[in-house]
Amino acid sequence: MCRSVRDHVATSVLIGFLLVVAPLGAVEFADIYASIGTGAESRIDNVGLTIFPTLIIPVGGQFEGMGQAYTAVASDASFFDANPAASSTLEFTELTFVHNNWIADTAIEGLVYTRRVSDLGLAIGGKFLHVPFTRYDTTSRQVSGGRYSEGTVGINTSYNFLRSYSFPGIAVGATLKSAYRHVPQEIAPNQSAVGFAADIGVLSRFDLLKTFSARAPNFAAGVAARNFGLPVQGEPLPSQITAGIAYRPARPVIVATDLIVPVSFARDVPPPPLGGSAGVSVRVTSFFSAQAGVLLRWGGSRISMGASLVLADMSVDVNYNLDLATQFRNPDRFSVQARLNFGDEGRRALRDLVDQYYLEAWRASAIGNLETAIEYSQRAIELDPTFTPAVQLLEISLATRQLQRDLRAIDLESLGERLEDEPVF
Repeated sequence: MCRSVRDHVATSVLIGFLLVVAPLGAVEFADIYASIGTGAESRIDNVGLTIFPTLIIPVGGQFEGMGQAYTAVASDASFFDANPAASSTLEFTELTFVHNNWIADTAIEGLVYTRRVSDLGLAIGGKFLHVPFTRYDTTSRQVSGGRYSEGTVGINTSYNFLRSYSFPGIAVGATLKSAYRHVPQEIAPNQSAVGFAADIGVLSRFDLLKTFSARAPNFAAGVAARNFGLPVQGEPLPSQITAGIAYRPARPVIVATDLIVPVSFARDVPPPPLGGSAGVSVRVTSFFSAQAGVLLRWGGSRISMGASLVLADMSVDVNYNLDLATQFRNPDRFSVQARLNFGDEGRRALRDLVDQYYLEAWRASAIGNLETAIEYSQRAIELDPTFTPAVQLLEISLATRQLQRDLRAIDLESLGERLEDEPVF
């Protein structure tokens, strides 16, 4: 086993151990991490050298709950941090509010609005980090105070190509972002900065090794290039390429995994080592599901646990993270996300109506009423031209009707010939 893999395994074992002993209040991650030694520090010299950390800090939601293994899942507004292609595949129009108690007295607030119009997805969102900061001199006398703040805003669009009844399509999307860092002059002069970045992603869902009956596909694959942009003040953005797959082995279970490849566009700053994540989501009831995941990344490994409660027009996601910065005596590393559901703009009702027309067409075809079968098939196709079962039934019904007409024409022609051959008295 190579050294980097061995180190990742050791880190995950350590986190799992701490997860067991933490409730006893005897251990804090910072103390354990300090005892690892300088050997680990020498391997992460190129970690933490990027600017605008809010670009990669998850605000919350299922993206965080599944350990950030969300590139191929991307089923709610959390996609904004995971894969920009997903806005054209979401079921509902959503407005999402997020509050995250990050580390100690650091907090992150987030807002995302996303809407889908047929195969076109649109979204806008942002997040804001704020940290109170006080400066002291060598005599412990307060000499200044202020608040470090950082924010990002993004606009997203995507389109789902090649969608049909048997294939959900290939979604392609992009998000343009701007980021701002404010450092008060009395804390550190000339450190405020503005940067720009872009995300590009691809997402496709399909059936593979499916063990249950359902209309929705059970497998997904996605790739996203996130936070690509030029360095700011000589510091690179936290750019990375993520590739992920998600599989539903049973109807209520989703397992997912991501590979994280950091990228640096600064000449003298190397990218951090490779990382990865894995997560699972289990739907316990129709309105409640639980998530868990692990993120393995130098300088930022963590275990995540979350739960989702789906109400009539609102959903709530609560997450807790366990990492090297977690302090069990303080209520940090919690996030709460509230999603307001504004409906699907009639897509479900339209699908149900198409299904109804299709079933009526089949019933009429089964009893030989081809005219009615053709009429209902045409109605279904007018509402949804991609509904291939209705297209196939229409073709069969038209061909059968034409065959019946041809047979009747042959019978009439034979009857006419027989009448001509009969003697006239």
